[in-house]
Amino acid sequence: MSQTDVLSGESHLSGLSIISTIAAKEFKDNLRNRWLWMMTAILLLLSLSVSFMGSAISGSLTMFEPAQTLSGLVTLSVFILPLGAILLSYDSFVGEKEAGTLLLLLTYPLARWHLLCGKFLGHGCVMAIACILGFGVTGLMLILLGDAKVQLTIVSGFTHLILSSILLSLVFILLGYWVSLCVREKAKALGILLILWFVLALIYDLVLLTVLVAMADILNRELFNIVILFNPTDLFRALNLIANPADTLVAKSSLTLIAQTGLGLPLMYCLFAGWIIGLLFCCHWVFKQQEI
Repeated sequence: MSQTDVLSGESHLSGLSIISTIAAKEFKDNLRNRWLWMMTAILLLLSLSVSFMGSAISGSLTMFEPAQTLSGLVTLSVFILPLGAILLSYDSFVGEKEAGTLLLLLTYPLARWHLLCGKFLGHGCVMAIACILGFGVTGLMLILLGDAKVQLTIVSGFTHLILSSILLSLVFILLGYWVSLCVREKAKALGILLILWFVLALIYDLVLLTVLVAMADILNRELFNIVILFNPTDLFRALNLIANPADTLVAKSSLTLIAQTGLGLPLMYCLFAGWIIGLLFCCHWVFKQQEI
């Protein structure tokens, strides 16, 4: 083995060590300020309420079918998860810049992509654990209390829900980084991201569903698929609606039109990965061009 190969290996190991150190620091910070437990509690209360108390609106206490439960969780999670990811990441860089710690960090022997990847790994672990605990506990309870005939459906449905929730959170964490890198004030970053969240999670869907209902017979399906790809929240909805098809009238709504994309689950997961990789490169490019 040549000296170049040895140095390359040492450099690679050093980079991974730096990233893991930064990730551990971010993770511990969120443990210290109880962000992880707060987000987990919100998701757990949300999933338990939908699963075991959602039927109270109709005047009876009965457990919904798995497809209905998952449909309700997806509808609410599409608002909660992006908002949680935004609040976690909006001040990741602009906050460090205002405090003067970003300049101090960059005086150490680390590359900017080390800092970006370390923060992303740490924040991603926070949201991943929150999603696994928040939804996993409810899924486990449904398996233990439910009929043996639907246990496999519950396992499959909650597995897709947890995986897609993590991916959706990662996308919005990176959107938070992008805005945080582009502005100079934390308040401005938060304001822009809240507007972005409002548009992507609510306005975009309302406009899309209105167009779908009004023009369902003449709308070009390929154009509709492209429109879906421009919004990660719609991709999240479509993925879970395809993974958990609902046959009951209660679970059916105009939202099921989003699931009629003609795209399979593997391709949808690949599209989520494309969102994450693309945003990660965009954040790195913005960070690389900046003068601190």
